[in-house]
Amino acid sequence: MIPLSTRMRPSRLEDFVGQEHFMYPGSLFYNSIKNKTFDSAIFFGPSGTGKTTLARIIAREMDGKFYEINASTTGTKELKELIERAQDSFYGLEKKTTYVYIDEFHRWNKLQQDSLLKALEEGVIKFIGSTTENPYFAVNNAIISRVRNIYEFKRLTSDNLLTIVKRAIENKDVGFGNLNIKYDEEALKILSQLAGGDARVALDAIGFIVDNLSEGQAIDKKIVSEAMQRKIGFYDKGDDRYNLLSALQKSVRGSDPDAAIHYFARLIDGGADIQMIGRRLLVMASEDVGMAYPSAISIVTACVQAALMVGLPEAAINLSQAVILLASAPKSNASYMAFNSAMEDLHNRQIDDVPAHLKDSHYSGAAKLGYGQSYKYPHAYGGYVKQQYLPDNLYKEGVKYYKPTENGSEGSFKKYLEGLEK
Repeated sequence: MIPLSTRMRPSRLEDFVGQEHFMYPGSLFYNSIKNKTFDSAIFFGPSGTGKTTLARIIAREMDGKFYEINASTTGTKELKELIERAQDSFYGLEKKTTYVYIDEFHRWNKLQQDSLLKALEEGVIKFIGSTTENPYFAVNNAIISRVRNIYEFKRLTSDNLLTIVKRAIENKDVGFGNLNIKYDEEALKILSQLAGGDARVALDAIGFIVDNLSEGQAIDKKIVSEAMQRKIGFYDKGDDRYNLLSALQKSVRGSDPDAAIHYFARLIDGGADIQMIGRRLLVMASEDVGMAYPSAISIVTACVQAALMVGLPEAAINLSQAVILLASAPKSNASYMAFNSAMEDLHNRQIDDVPAHLKDSHYSGAAKLGYGQSYKYPHAYGGYVKQQYLPDNLYKEGVKYYKPTENGSEGSFKKYLEGLEK
């Protein structure tokens, strides 16, 4: 039996869901397909995000011939035979360009990838390569230089997946529309959230559910939990995940790594996605740790990026490192509070203009206006020279926004700034 995820692949551009950052009516990408000017491209991103589906839609929209191969099962010999057929079509009576879609393109070695170069240069073929790897590392530079665009496919949002799942239940041609399936809206939302941005996972899960429903049974949260083999307790409360995120941040802020890792584990166990947790960790690195340990933001960013690359369940290992680091690090919100104070002044009081000696002087007429004339270049004075930087009224008041603490590395910055003032 054909899997639901295969049956539900859209065949029209208008039915494609997701990747709205480059694929929407009126975008250059969309118009190039409709105008039949689409050139070679590389699609990269996680599985189940629409790379193959979109390539097949493009093929249907184009007038040329289309071949689809997988780099894990096709070698150089088969590719050369394909190129020979494409040459016959291109230089023969048909004069048609051949579109070649190569899935898992990163699996080919340099020699295999280079076998495409001549055909690409001559326009004999148009190439669409898809890969789950970063093409700047996995694809030869010679290929990249001959490909017009590289498109990053991002994990589908839960709203995207909800649209796809509902379409499968309601579609009467290839879906389950003729079965009049009853479902709990919240149950489908939970399934969409637990699918991890992967349409294939979401569709095959709903296909498994429908194929095994008892007569008259509706799709509810319990059935979704069983199908996904995940506990979905906290999803029963719409705001509980945010309570857990709040508890995680407050535990980190309170330097309690045990409580922090507890709430993190509850989020993972409840099905919270990597991006939801990762975004909050990145905020904590600057809001709560800040200048007390400036390297925290770099380390946490690396952990979050690693988690996104690895994927769950192993991604929890990367994220747990970030949680423990943040909870154990010295804390300071001084940089965050400095920003808040500066914004408060901007919104609540009149601020004088930028001092003339700080204004841009790199254009004709600036000197006549007196811009930049008395500016002192600190590097010419050994790295520091005393001069006014704040607007006049704030400078005269001696306004201080950044008030460093003695915590961690920030104590060193505080001593340095105090030394400059003296």
